[in-house]
Amino acid sequence: MNLTSSGVALRFLFALLLVLLSYNPSGYSYFHWLYRSFDLEHITPYVVIAGIILLIGWGIYLKATLNSLGLIGILALGALFACLVWLFIYWGFLSVENISAMAWVIEILLASLLAVGMCWSHFTRRMSGQVDVDEIEQK
Repeated sequence: MNLTSSGVALRFLFALLLVLLSYNPSGYSYFHWLYRSFDLEHITPYVVIAGIILLIGWGIYLKATLNSLGLIGILALGALFACLVWLFIYWGFLSVENISAMAWVIEILLASLLAVGMCWSHFTRRMSGQVDVDEIEQK
């Protein structure tokens, strides 16, 4: 299966949805929904089902990212993204005092890390011709 630019974009879009639906500074996220449910002292089945769906999504993305990038790759990409945040602060595009803007940038970078993790095996196979050990070719 070939990886196209639309495939990369879709993987990023789903990663961004996963991250932003889990938590975002706007107040409309699963985290805020769950928090309000605890305030009302009751949790509905809707909250539990949504949480399970998010856990499944996180499991898929984290497993694929860990399998394709490995711990060293995740740490290296995380360090690169941390330096990008530092660079944005250094240039004055981002302020440490603006917690909301900082959270949005970090969430976009986290989604980017997950999307790279979902695509990395395709990239390395195309560049080197090597297939990951956990991939099985079906013909």
